[in-house]
Amino acid sequence: MAKEEIKKLVEDSKKQLDLEYENFAKSIKNDLASFKKKTLDRI
Repeated sequence: MAKEEIKKLVEDSKKQLDLEYENFAKSIKNDLASFKKKTLDRI
C-alpha cells in the first residue's frame, strides 16, 4: 500500500470513530436524562 492510501484509511477511520463516539455520548446522556426523570417521577 502506498503511504497516501494508508493516510486516507487512517483519516477515514478517525472520522468514523469520532462519529461513533458522538453518537455513543448522546445515547448515554439520553439514558441518564431518562433515568433521572423516572427516578424523580417515583419520588
